[in-house]
Order: sequence, then structure tokens, then C-alpha cells
Amino acid sequence: MIREPGDLFPTPFRGACPPGQEGRVDVATRTGAPGTTRTVAGTEAGTLMLVLGGTRSGKSEVAERLAGERASSEAAVTYVATGASPTGSGDPLWDARVQAHRNRRPSRWETMELGPGRDLGGACAALAGTVLIDSLGSWVAGMEGFRVDHDRLCTDLRRRTDAAGGLTVVVSEEVGLGVHPPTSAGMAFADALGLVNQRVAAVSDEVLLVVAGRVLALGGGR
Repeated sequence: MIREPGDLFPTPFRGACPPGQEGRVDVATRTGAPGTTRTVAGTEAGTLMLVLGGTRSGKSEVAERLAGERASSEAAVTYVATGASPTGSGDPLWDARVQAHRNRRPSRWETMELGPGRDLGGACAALAGTVLIDSLGSWVAGMEGFRVDHDRLCTDLRRRTDAAGGLTVVVSEEVGLGVHPPTSAGMAFADALGLVNQRVAAVSDEVLLVVAGRVLALGGGR
């Protein structure tokens, strides 16, 4: 189902996943102190999770597994696609990649496809349950001049997560793992996305790095 815009907690890994467990994250209850659960305004707070990785690292698959495990006992996942368009992009390779993502998602998931320049935080604000955003890189690429209101984005993501009391998984490209951009536009994009990643990580409860399908926990910014 496609519509227009309108506690999962991984046990931290001290290294790569064991062989045969690539991309899997065990579920445990995150506590602010032994025997306590983090709360906001008297209710159990949600979890904001940032999943970083380079190109073809498996980051999207890891994020989808995390969201799916959470949704197995909760409401269906809402998948927010920032690089997709119902009419296609005109680039056959990109459209094929988008279609592969669509085909991989469970039929019970809902999909919200955002066009370039759309308000990501605002679009997610009213969504309940588990939300998966894929990805920040595609969203930043669609912003004019790669300009992002970082404070508003982080505030909206944090407010949505705490109000809904569920899981928000945000996928993003770790630009520090890529080649040095050969153009000024490429450098501007890398700078913009790198800063967005830092700011979102700072307000996230969990930050994961995916390398070759293996998951490393980087801790949280809060």
C-alpha cells in the first residue's frame, strides 16, 4: 500500500556478528539504569535508531530486519522512501534498485514515497508504530543546495519517536567510507550529509554501523 505524506533495542556488539548471523541483531530491553526503563513524560519512550553503512554494505537489509522484528508483535511498519517516485526517475539503474527495495518489503507494510524537497520530519510526525526511513542520503540529495534545517529535523524525529512510543529506524550513507568526490557538488553533498549524520546520531538512542553485512554497535548519542 502506498500513501502520500499527511521497543526494539539491539544488544551492543563488541565486534562483527558471528558467522551465519550477518545482519542480525538480538533484541534486549534498553534501560537507563539497572532495573529501570527510559521514560518521557511518564510514559515509556520510543527508540530512535540510526543505521549507517557504505554503498552495498547491507544497511537497508539490516534496518528492514530490525523493523520487521519489532512489527511482528506490533502494528505494521510504515516505510518512508526518500528516493522513490511512482513515476520513476528516468534512470533505469536507480529505478531497478528502488524496485528491488519494493519487492523485498512485506506486503503488510505501508509505504510513504517522498518527492525531492519534502519535509521529512513533518511527514513522519503523525505516523504511529514502527517507522523505517530509507535513506537520509537520498533525502539530502533532493534538497535545494543540500541545505537542511538540522535542528528541526532532529527535533521532529525525536518528538515523533517519543510521542509514538515505538521504533524509528533511520538509514543513512556513511560518506566517510566513500571515494573523495571529484566535483564541487559532490564535495558539498558529502559535507552536508556528513553533518546530518552527526546531528541525527547525537539525538539517537542507538547508532549501528553496517560493514559487509556485519553489524557494529556504536552506542547512542543520548
